[in-house]
Amino acid sequence: MIAELGHFALILAAAIAVVQMVVPLIGASRGWRGWMEIAGPAATAQFLLTAFSFAALTYAFVVSDFSLRLVVLNSHSDKPMLYKVTGVWGNHEGSLLLWVLILTLFGAMAAWFGNNLPPTLKARVLAVQSSVAVAFFLFILLTSNPFLRMAVPPLDGQDLNPLLQDPGLAFHPPFLYLGYVGLSLTYSFAVAALIEGRVDAAWGRWVRPWTLSAWLFLTIGIALGSWWAYYELGWGGFWFWDPVENASFMPWLLAAALLHSAIVVEKRESLKNWTILLAIMAFGFSLIGTFIVRSGVLTSVHAFANDPERGVFILMILGVFMGGALMLYAVRAGSMEAKGVFSMLSRESALLANNILLAVSCFVVFIGTIWPLVAEMFFDRKLSVGPPFFDAAFTPFMVALAVILPIGALLPWKRARLGKAMQPLWAVLIFALCCGALAWTLQTGRTILAPMGIALAVWLVGGAVAELWVRSGKGDATSKLRRLWNLPRADWGKAVAHAGFGITFWGVATLVAWQSEDIRVVQIGERYDVGGYEFELRDVRRVEGPNYLSTMADIAVFRDDREIGMLDPEKRVYPVAQMPTTEAALDIGFFRDIYVVIGDPQQNGGWAVRTYIKPYANWIWAGCIIMSLGGLLSLTDRRYRVAAGAAKSRPRRVPGAVPAE
Repeated sequence: MIAELGHFALILAAAIAVVQMVVPLIGASRGWRGWMEIAGPAATAQFLLTAFSFAALTYAFVVSDFSLRLVVLNSHSDKPMLYKVTGVWGNHEGSLLLWVLILTLFGAMAAWFGNNLPPTLKARVLAVQSSVAVAFFLFILLTSNPFLRMAVPPLDGQDLNPLLQDPGLAFHPPFLYLGYVGLSLTYSFAVAALIEGRVDAAWGRWVRPWTLSAWLFLTIGIALGSWWAYYELGWGGFWFWDPVENASFMPWLLAAALLHSAIVVEKRESLKNWTILLAIMAFGFSLIGTFIVRSGVLTSVHAFANDPERGVFILMILGVFMGGALMLYAVRAGSMEAKGVFSMLSRESALLANNILLAVSCFVVFIGTIWPLVAEMFFDRKLSVGPPFFDAAFTPFMVALAVILPIGALLPWKRARLGKAMQPLWAVLIFALCCGALAWTLQTGRTILAPMGIALAVWLVGGAVAELWVRSGKGDATSKLRRLWNLPRADWGKAVAHAGFGITFWGVATLVAWQSEDIRVVQIGERYDVGGYEFELRDVRRVEGPNYLSTMADIAVFRDDREIGMLDPEKRVYPVAQMPTTEAALDIGFFRDIYVVIGDPQQNGGWAVRTYIKPYANWIWAGCIIMSLGGLLSLTDRRYRVAAGAAKSRPRRVPGAVPAE
């Protein structure tokens, strides 16, 4: 009965979405206030009904209701409770319902916190947001109904994919969807602005918090996915340029560009057309990612479905919303007159360069991701585009971005002098070059990658510190520290995010350049050396888990003949799913990770063992966490809260401080 109520709530939410899509749009065009005000309650009702539907599906998974087809295919009575709950979105239908839930949540939040928006703009934003919801309600009800019943319910289910039974991947999809779907609201703001034919500073101020929140959630989601791939898949890497990894990375790049571009619209009323286009394309790449994950056209360990019918439906959604928005953009672009003018050397130019680098790098990733499909369709050739292409084609844009960021952050608006902007950065530049030279010396002439990455990382972190110091104005150290404490949180957030980007730069460069890898057959009781550490395989035993059988090794780790730890890598087999998984064992340190994987038994009685020493591995994810904290700090700045778009009072200015962005 609860499942039927959930299905009915989903249908009712779809009907309300249709009303919200049509009525406020007509009201905004005719100036009928009552019709426009329908959008707010409709958005709230739509969200509540979808939340009830999602709760009903979750209840079916928790109580193991095997009369539901989806529960049978993705759950089992012996599965731990955490994975019963996460099994709700560990499949195509359930994850799509989560997508719709988050879509309606963002619509409802725009209604709740958008009271300072002009009534016509708010009505149009909510109507456009609801039009996206209508498309996905139709998709889920017509092709992906999660509430289908079984004619003859089985005694038990077929279990969730064992690779998904992991805490990291349990929380990865919700955060990723919050980012993916959050970009739908920036799309709605862009299309609503095109309908009105007006983009101004207030629009830039309204759209920034939504872009920032989407970027923040995408950062967390991508980091969780990378961390899961690192320790769960057993291959020892953190990023493989897999099509589905790329599908999440491309919107992140465009969201970062949009976030910086919206600053120019807000502060200088320039780059309006470009910002609108970025808002459209960022959500468009989210839809492209949805197509890649759910159509089966590209093979990936992350793919949810392999169904051409669903792929065609998503392509139709992509065509309607991207094609319609771009046509509207072509018609209205001429009315988006830029008011601010700026010289070639200015903060506007630096932010534009930032945008171009991020957008072109996204295009490079897109070409590499989609090219195998294009080659097969049009040239009848099977090609594989792997990490060597992406590393060579993508890295130069990130290097250029890292070089520009600290300088651009200190350039004034409209017109600047490079010499003056570089004054606080000369010491940082010299220190960064010295760190790179030291790294080159210590590594005895190996690849340039690590020294370059270290120099750029120090440049980024030092540049963020220098920017804060400049923002604190002139005076003695005490007054500067007081002004630093009172700086707007957005300034602190930007500096923290840029510093986090630098730390990730350090982690990626040093890990790729300096890691040690060893693959060998090891007998029980045998010792071997890797990267200055000794390892001893002491035992291999059978262990029974709650819903799996495990082959677990005990490997002691020594440094200078002193035992410093015991690692227990596993190979698990899930009997219900009939699927093995590899569980790497990690000894996590501040400066390095020790990473061990147990393989298959060999004919001579030994075991295949892979061992890695990974320097600064966790700096990659620490940098992502710091970037996310920077985004969170900025979101708490009252100037950029969702409802602050037309705030009556200006933010308090700290006497003696240098103006912020």
